[in-house]
Amino acid sequence: MNHQCYNVIGVMSGTSLDAIDLVYVRLVRNQSWNFQILLAKTVEYDGAWRIKLANAIHLSSSELIELNEAYTSYLGSCINDFIEGNNLKDVLAVCSHGHTIHHQPHDGYTLQIGNLPILATLLKNRVVCDFRSQDVLLGGHGAPLVPIGDQFLFNEYDYCLNLGGFGNISFTRGNSRKAFDVVPVNVVLNRFANQLGGADFDDNGAFAKTGGVINHIVLKQLNALPFYKLDGPKSLGIEWVDEYISDIIDSIDKPVDALATFTEHIAIQIANVLASSTNVLVTGGGAYNSFLLDRISHYSQANIIVPGGDNLVDFKEALIFAFLGVLKLRNENNCLASVTGAFKDHSSGEIYLP
Repeated sequence: MNHQCYNVIGVMSGTSLDAIDLVYVRLVRNQSWNFQILLAKTVEYDGAWRIKLANAIHLSSSELIELNEAYTSYLGSCINDFIEGNNLKDVLAVCSHGHTIHHQPHDGYTLQIGNLPILATLLKNRVVCDFRSQDVLLGGHGAPLVPIGDQFLFNEYDYCLNLGGFGNISFTRGNSRKAFDVVPVNVVLNRFANQLGGADFDDNGAFAKTGGVINHIVLKQLNALPFYKLDGPKSLGIEWVDEYISDIIDSIDKPVDALATFTEHIAIQIANVLASSTNVLVTGGGAYNSFLLDRISHYSQANIIVPGGDNLVDFKEALIFAFLGVLKLRNENNCLASVTGAFKDHSSGEIYLP
């Protein structure tokens, strides 16, 4: 594709199970890449879908096939509602991440449901999706994928930090982009918040700040986990949380104390990767957790920047998956070996036509 202006839809569903994020964006390539978020919408999962997605890791192969088909249909209806509700006529492509169920790169396996070819038929539009699988086949982690967007769209910052289900960071060292998953965030915090009166999340970190007591024995155990001593590339999945985090943090009797302890753990691990006197762009649901940001600042001298007013906090990842889709349509690299550990940079994803 030779033209330099692209109106596309980006779609993201994160591991925190909160919602599907959709953006309609204009990406323009001149001397550099520029973007404009024209429309944005969050579609929250209802209780039934949250339960289905949370339990999907335990499903058999045949059950996963059924869930994949059902989720693809549901995702298609959400995207169609977005298109039709806003009377969008000039959508070049829908660029969708899908929803991660399994992520086991060391075993050569990752699965994002919602990436079936029928999605293009349901949408009557070109679809670019399944961005992770090819990278895993090339020996990479299939994650993080956002850093190439950070490099081209947000290079004025020293670090780009996303606090979603997991916390991941990207930055430039020398002539290459570096990135990795740092620590679980909302996949753990939301579970304990839910035990406190059914809250979906710890709003502004209020539970952890006002009611929680840090268990320093557990905090020491968490900080000693071998993953944190590894150099990148490295990535995290729900499987790792279940295997290494759950038993440790579940030894704390009170959910509010677990929240306080794990919030401190997150802050320490993130501060460990931030150099002093640097600018850090923070996005994702965790950017609203002011207590967590305060604790990061307690341990780090970096300048924490939460963007305001332009949808970046909530929709940066959906924006970047739109960008990844455009790069794929241009047959340009959208996946960096320096980030994922793959054998080479490459243009990842599948393109489906209706």
